[in-house]
Amino acid sequence: MKYFLTFLFFLFFLIGSVAGKNKVVTLLTENRKNPVGIDHTPRFSWQITSDERGVLQSAFEIRVSEEQNNFNTTNSLFWNSGKVESDQSVHVPYAGKELKSGKRYYWQVRVWDQKGKRSAWSNTAFFQMGLLNTSDWKAKWIRSGKEGNTTASPLFRKEFQLSKKIKSATLFITSHGMYEAFLNGERVGDDHLTPGWTSYDKRLQYQVYDLTEMVSQGKNAIGVQLGNGWHSSILGWEKNDEIYANERSVLAQIEINYEDGSQEIILSDTNWKTKLGPIQYSEIYHGETYDARLEMPGWSNVGFNDSDWEDVIVEDYPKDHLLATWNEPVRKKETFPALKLFTTPEGDQVIDFGQNLVGWVSMKVKGKAGDTVNVFHTEVLDKEGNFYTESLRRARQLNRYVLKGEGEEIYEPRFTWQGFRYIKIVGYPGEIELDNFTATAIYSDMEPTGTFECSNELINQLQHNIQWGQRGNFLDVPTDCPQRDERLGWTGDAQAFARTASFNFNVNSFFAKWLRDVELDQVEGNVPAVVPDVLGQMFGSPGWADAATIVPWTMYVAYGDKKILEDQYSSMKAWVDYVTRQSKDHLWIPAFSFGDWLFYSLTDDTSGKSAITDKSLIGQCFYAHSIQNLINAAKVLDKDDDVETYSKLLRKVKDAFVLEYLTPNGRLVSGTQTAYVLALHFDMLPENLRAQAAKRLVDNIREYNTHLTTGFLGTPYLCHVLSRFGYTDVAYELLLQKTYPSWLYPVTMGATTIWERWDGIKPDGSFQNPGMNSFNHYAYGAIGDWMYRVVTGIDTFEDSPGYKKIKIEPHIGGGLTYASSRLKTYYGEVFSSWKIENEQLNLEVEIPVNTTARVFIPADNTKAVTEGGLTLDKAEGVSFLDYEDDFVIVSLGSGKYSFKVVQ
Repeated sequence: MKYFLTFLFFLFFLIGSVAGKNKVVTLLTENRKNPVGIDHTPRFSWQITSDERGVLQSAFEIRVSEEQNNFNTTNSLFWNSGKVESDQSVHVPYAGKELKSGKRYYWQVRVWDQKGKRSAWSNTAFFQMGLLNTSDWKAKWIRSGKEGNTTASPLFRKEFQLSKKIKSATLFITSHGMYEAFLNGERVGDDHLTPGWTSYDKRLQYQVYDLTEMVSQGKNAIGVQLGNGWHSSILGWEKNDEIYANERSVLAQIEINYEDGSQEIILSDTNWKTKLGPIQYSEIYHGETYDARLEMPGWSNVGFNDSDWEDVIVEDYPKDHLLATWNEPVRKKETFPALKLFTTPEGDQVIDFGQNLVGWVSMKVKGKAGDTVNVFHTEVLDKEGNFYTESLRRARQLNRYVLKGEGEEIYEPRFTWQGFRYIKIVGYPGEIELDNFTATAIYSDMEPTGTFECSNELINQLQHNIQWGQRGNFLDVPTDCPQRDERLGWTGDAQAFARTASFNFNVNSFFAKWLRDVELDQVEGNVPAVVPDVLGQMFGSPGWADAATIVPWTMYVAYGDKKILEDQYSSMKAWVDYVTRQSKDHLWIPAFSFGDWLFYSLTDDTSGKSAITDKSLIGQCFYAHSIQNLINAAKVLDKDDDVETYSKLLRKVKDAFVLEYLTPNGRLVSGTQTAYVLALHFDMLPENLRAQAAKRLVDNIREYNTHLTTGFLGTPYLCHVLSRFGYTDVAYELLLQKTYPSWLYPVTMGATTIWERWDGIKPDGSFQNPGMNSFNHYAYGAIGDWMYRVVTGIDTFEDSPGYKKIKIEPHIGGGLTYASSRLKTYYGEVFSSWKIENEQLNLEVEIPVNTTARVFIPADNTKAVTEGGLTLDKAEGVSFLDYEDDFVIVSLGSGKYSFKVVQ
């Protein structure tokens, strides 16, 4: 009996320790689900779910196999980490045998919690390596012989025979220009605008596609269509063509693995054929011309007669700068039906889609061969209701379709995009019907991660506008605007918006990719205003060039991604060292500066109300901020010598600021909101002078009747500074201000995205200067960061980045009766929602497994607070820590919590 009871006890213990209630889910490799094409050591992340509170991971075990459903044999098991005592569940590096080019691997993970309870093995995830060596590329660059003599898009094709039973097939492909690939008549993948935009002369991405389900034993055919893309289009507002030297060309390689273990490679080479296709013109700014009469049905399929096609030309273009795609590709996303058809006062036929978006319009049409439909795009109508295009500058935004005359035809462009809400239709045969037009949004396929809503519908519309501004401008690079003859990767806009961006979407890989080009485009440490740098001018502007330090540190804080700091540290340091070399007596007088771009200004400023901030003061503030970011990174990377060196430099830079720009009584030489915001946010002032400086900032705001006057550089930090120094009520007043200049003014004017200017459309319906007046420009949407981090209070502690240790500190105010945010982190979802009803504050909080949180509950004392109907001392998983100002501070483990505070 004794032995039987002992056996039962052991059995129950075993079952409890293995099964438990913890489950491993959401497996990611390099921040993506089942990625195909990785060219560096992969890192693994996972989440844990539990129906218990306070669960933490204490250990993990990862196993990697070469076979999908076989982790138990020596031959198939490629690596087993063994049980690793660690709470790390994000960005855990692979540490096994050398991974092979093009090979697919499968992995699982299981975890132990702090009580020793072990989970079951997770479901299986996979990753596939890219081509790890230049020598792995066997394909040749090929191009059409028509290059240089035509604007039409070339087609390429090749038929090939596969004689054995196929186990797997993988396409590796890139191009100079944009490409679309086809196999046996079907489009390959759902990516668009490939291969994406990088600094092409230094880095060119390739894509990897699984063709296993598309190929078949026997005859097959591959086809590729090329367009100009970023590589061959005019870029910038000057006649900036031929930026990149190579002509449009393609490099493609299909690797076939047979069931018998043998391999075959299908290459782009001299055996391919080429001919010009129906796309007669494609430019990023100007649109696309498509002549359906020139279509060749079946051109990418087996059996097509290509006897009149020409031989390709093989080029010896470099391959040593090719790299796999790091970030999410551009894909089709939301669609919008045509809402309204109307005739303008000028007689134009115009359709309204109700949302300013970035993408294109799909059109159905019937007519005679040769009928030509012109579709023009714009963002706004003028005050008379006419189609307004002056703010597009030289960009035509015109798609032209020539019918073939064979029943209903469907057209959408391939190698261009437009920024628009309205389209003007010219030449449409027959009656225009709304059902024949659909708008499709395209943008980088970032995972949506953040939501915010509150009791004020104008604020909710503002949040909508912020997110749609990001959607439209995160198109493989962080552009400034998506419609006029610009659409460039402005560094200043990117750094101003980076933290807000990280709430709305997962931009970890998006920025990691772009930041590599930031470094490659630096010249002796100096940073260009746009990346990729297609302008070759405008280097070193404060707040723009500082993206080299601001964005990497912001991404580290948001995602805990140490690799970004490792990759970008030399770039960060090079920028700081460049500024140091340009400085005299630790003062930096920038040779070039945009200043506080698009600050509040008056045309006939007789009283000096324009908010002009001294450009050198701005430069000194950002110089110090970049040094601080570098110090922060050096601490994370254990670069102690650099921490000491740059800490000394920072003290000298701040001392020089005080001597040059601050009076003994604490007044700055520039009395603008931006001057005080930057000085306070970057800790440029002695501590004993900060409170009075914050008061001066508030006085300035009141002087402008509680309106902001900041531009691109002051706006992101304005409300944060006010909250930090006890003026959250003033920050709320600014947020809720409806008249110009304010965040809500464009909302009251019908905006559906963030505008470039505070008054892009004036109260009388007239427009700002059309030379610089985008209606989709995300920079001022940086207020979203304050809405997430202050209104609903979701934040991360910088010493435990990526929301490993969460801070929730909501601030009630602004007349709001509720506010709610959700944020998907690598650990799981963080939730903070507060609501005032019946003289009671309800605060709902959710903390993901393997994290902890410090929650600041708006209350005077613990007696006023309950959780789940229990006092705090009796609530499970809740530990009282302290009082601070008007908050009760508690510590929480994972789980869902419901606090109530009696007012």
